[in-house]
Amino acid sequence: MKTTSAKDVGAGDAFIRIDQVCKTFAARDGAPIVAVDNVDLHIGGAEFVSLLGPSGCGKSTLLSLVAGLIQPSAGGVDIGGAEIAAPYTNVGIVFQSDLLLDWRTVLGNVLVQFEMRGQDPRPHEARARELIASVGLAGFEKKYPWELSGGMRQRVSICRALIHDPPLLLMDEPFGALDALTREQLQVDLQRIWQSSRKTVLFVTHSISEAVFLSDRVVVMTPRPGKIREVLRIDLPRPRAIDVRDTEAFAANVRHINRLFQDMGVIH
Repeated sequence: MKTTSAKDVGAGDAFIRIDQVCKTFAARDGAPIVAVDNVDLHIGGAEFVSLLGPSGCGKSTLLSLVAGLIQPSAGGVDIGGAEIAAPYTNVGIVFQSDLLLDWRTVLGNVLVQFEMRGQDPRPHEARARELIASVGLAGFEKKYPWELSGGMRQRVSICRALIHDPPLLLMDEPFGALDALTREQLQVDLQRIWQSSRKTVLFVTHSISEAVFLSDRVVVMTPRPGKIREVLRIDLPRPRAIDVRDTEAFAANVRHINRLFQDMGVIH
């Protein structure tokens, strides 16, 4: 367990640079609401970083700023050396809701990425089938979302996010609505996919154990306005099996983060 600087990427030069970013929204009465305040964070290529904090602390806002879906009130976001001043398209995004199209098959939902980009999806069908098989859904290509379990639907959404082979994967509470057993299996599946593809992942979660299990670094955020309280490097060997949770090293990381939230009054 090691506390690091938010700019200590550790995996080489930073792929994502979030520099002194603030985001303020206006309430209905016009009063300013500061969602994110003076956040500095550098993320290395192929690094897995989790944003961990209480509801309303700005985790999803920060993800939207990286994606270019909203613009900062101050500071800036840079990906691969280019300032993000508009929606960033070379990215895969997975939300808590799978957002599958109920009238399209599993294969059709994965390939919809190309149609939305004005491209012919047919040359990518073999790649889509490979991805679907890699998440344990071989044979389900012609099934519809309403024929799938919640975990299966979320696997499809991950395939959809990866089909165009983006260097960056943004995940906003992707397993939050799943049962505990399915959630644990998808954590293992995601780790395997990440290790084989070596994409940069920025992952939003409320779960301390999930963040510790998946991440190279965990960014602990304060209650609103969201600031970085501490960045923790997770020095656990990979690949990580579920039983790593039984080790003292894993428990020490969880205890440390729990104490941070207790100090902030998030956990009583």
